[in-house]
Amino acid sequence: MPTVYKNARGQQAVRHWCAQRLAGAGFPLTLTTVGTSVGPVALTSAGTGRPRVVLVPGTGFNAAVVLPWLRALSVRWATTVVDLPGQPGLSDPHRPRRAGPAWYGRALDEALAAMDAEDIVVVGNSLGAAVALAAGSTRIAARALISPAGFIRLSVEPRLALASAVWLLSPTVAHTRGMLRLFVAPGTEPPATEVEWMALMASSCRTTLAPAPLAAELLARRAEQPCVVAVGAHDLFLPPRRLVPAVRHTMGLDVRVLPGAGHLTTTDQLDEMVSVVAELAG
Repeated sequence: MPTVYKNARGQQAVRHWCAQRLAGAGFPLTLTTVGTSVGPVALTSAGTGRPRVVLVPGTGFNAAVVLPWLRALSVRWATTVVDLPGQPGLSDPHRPRRAGPAWYGRALDEALAAMDAEDIVVVGNSLGAAVALAAGSTRIAARALISPAGFIRLSVEPRLALASAVWLLSPTVAHTRGMLRLFVAPGTEPPATEVEWMALMASSCRTTLAPAPLAAELLARRAEQPCVVAVGAHDLFLPPRRLVPAVRHTMGLDVRVLPGAGHLTTTDQLDEMVSVVAELAG
């Protein structure tokens, strides 16, 4: 199976960056690795209490990038971030050439089984939301889906396509920041950590997954469990005007539209993310 990294140097650079970020987190973390049929999966945990929250990040992201999410959620609940296999981070880098949410969902099911936790609230962001929907573990009690892939195909406006092409061809800090400005609300600057990370990722990794919509039958089954869905009002990839009717049609759910938010969650929006999870986790 191919690896997410362009070469061994890229893998080393990514793993070093992640290790350094986790070591400097500034709050207590527990790092473990569990075995699955697709290779080792890294788990980063913090906090105590019930229910257990499991966060599945979006495309190209991992625990080291979403540390602000982990800190905010772990104040109230025991929270674990899963570094998805086949994505850059501390998990196994290999994935099938046509890996989709179903493949990632099985890996998440196995990771949850290895954790041996029950009544889990899975929080999925972007690709992580599609993976959370694909996962069918009976250990999952509820799902919180933030800027969720899996319902509609991503919108790629010409300005997004151009900025992404420039970033991939020349992943300088300036080009990365310019692209990420389209991921946040107008007038908002993307967080420095995400700029640094995305520049490193473009230089070290191959292009990762943009998942197709999941089957309507699967989404209808997932609606049988508690689920909340939220999206930024300024999300250009998953614009509310398209996402809201798709979620309502497939799952019968209203979507919480977050004012002042884009596709990328910034630190000043984390209280809103926690409130979305609290609708399920109490």
